[in-house]
Amino acid sequence: MSGENLLAIDHGTQSVKAIVFDPLGNSLARQQIPIEPYFSSAPGLAEQQPERFWQALCQACQGLWVQQTALKETIRAVALTTQRSTVLNLDIAGQPLRPAIVWLDKRRTENLPYLGGWWGLLFRLIGLRDTVHYLQAEAEANWLARYEPQIWAKTHKFLFLSGYLTHRLVGDFVDSVGCQVGYVPFDYRRQTWAKDRDWKWQVLPIQCGQLPRLVAPAQTLGQITREAASATGIRAGTPLIAAAADKACEVLGAGAIRPDIACLSYGTAATINTTQHRYLEAIPLIPPYPSAVPGAYSMEIQIYRGFWMVTWFKEEFGYYEQELARQSGAEPETLFEKLVEAVPPGSEGLFLQPYWSPGLRHPGPEARGAVIGFGDEHTRAHFYRAILEGLAYALREGAERMMQRSHTQIRELRIAGGGSQSPAAMQLSADIFGLPASRPHLYDTSALGAAIDAAVGCGLYSGFNDAVAAMTRTRDTFDPQPRHHRIYNDLYQRVYLNMYPRLKPLYQAIRRLTDTLPRFSERFRIP
Repeated sequence: MSGENLLAIDHGTQSVKAIVFDPLGNSLARQQIPIEPYFSSAPGLAEQQPERFWQALCQACQGLWVQQTALKETIRAVALTTQRSTVLNLDIAGQPLRPAIVWLDKRRTENLPYLGGWWGLLFRLIGLRDTVHYLQAEAEANWLARYEPQIWAKTHKFLFLSGYLTHRLVGDFVDSVGCQVGYVPFDYRRQTWAKDRDWKWQVLPIQCGQLPRLVAPAQTLGQITREAASATGIRAGTPLIAAAADKACEVLGAGAIRPDIACLSYGTAATINTTQHRYLEAIPLIPPYPSAVPGAYSMEIQIYRGFWMVTWFKEEFGYYEQELARQSGAEPETLFEKLVEAVPPGSEGLFLQPYWSPGLRHPGPEARGAVIGFGDEHTRAHFYRAILEGLAYALREGAERMMQRSHTQIRELRIAGGGSQSPAAMQLSADIFGLPASRPHLYDTSALGAAIDAAVGCGLYSGFNDAVAAMTRTRDTFDPQPRHHRIYNDLYQRVYLNMYPRLKPLYQAIRRLTDTLPRFSERFRIP
């Protein structure tokens, strides 16, 4: 349909995709540009030059028009979704003052004063004082204000990557409500900037004027400027419609807009999300993030560096499969699938707890990863399957927390992300949850979710129910195998759920002992 196609730009951690969708959710053209996720000048730091983000976006868009010259004339609206929690400092001219701090960055600001006053007293009384203090230490703005005060003093705008790229596209400091995921003074319940007396302003150095104007998903952020049109090839004047952060768009693109459908994302970070229409915290002080559906919430449990562990295994232990694939011309993924299939459900008693990175509440700041149950019968294949099972166990535990808080039973799973391309991962997920697990009809669900926002925003559909019904569908479904589910259920209830409580005292001891050692910022004299 001429003039009714939608351009979705998905700016992820490892690549930028520009995809043209028709009004039925079919991909008409796709261009993907790989990017270096970050560079690191010292252990734990993850940064990137902002211009690289912009240039990759431009290259992806221009690549589409090379494929089909006339395609740009069919674009009715554009939507942007990006990686979450990557932040940039811009001066009064809109120019970056320093490299972006990427969401994978591990810097912390230690020895900050505890929150005082009535808010401090309240959090101490309800047992959340240390959680707030942890959030203070994690906030990039606090680190910048302490260690780069000259940069912070010149910071006219403090933006997420979505806000920076939106500024480049429309020439205004504006961003989507759905992209506000990170350590900024945002009121997640009201989905707007926090009120003046909110405690978040007291623990962050951010001023209201440093933040962008917010627009709800499916509303217009602005029009593509002539300068942006020259760089990207998108027609000047084309509306840029607000979408949301990549995970929220992934949930929408998977069609999971009811609270009884959970969306599992098997990506760099493994997550489970449900769309809620009430504000509910699965873990105290960990808010549900804004959904890609305006006014709704995306309740989420995240396993930081989730499927990163799968990549790590392949790099550290998968040389044989990689080399065999190179020699035979087979796909490496096919050989890794055979590793999983060679091991029975439960990995013959080998368990992995996937908490390689600490959290706020569960897992807490003392969390560590663990593998238990080793025996002489275990092989690389057992370890690989145990990684996939451990991630699914952790996400099932998250699902149970969500159901307890929402009083809504999860009845089916939609699985997206790179890990969803593994039939073995799909089947064991269905078996561990005891629920049917479906894959969306296409892999690029984040981009599709952004396109749905654009479709509603430009009037192709009157609402999200109609848009989701028309633009999303499932490709295939993996039903749980009753015998395997019984095995997994026993192992989950009797072993996995007991791992963290039993190991927590040891993790706390490790933390106390290692806290006396110099941190990387001290060893490497990071300013």
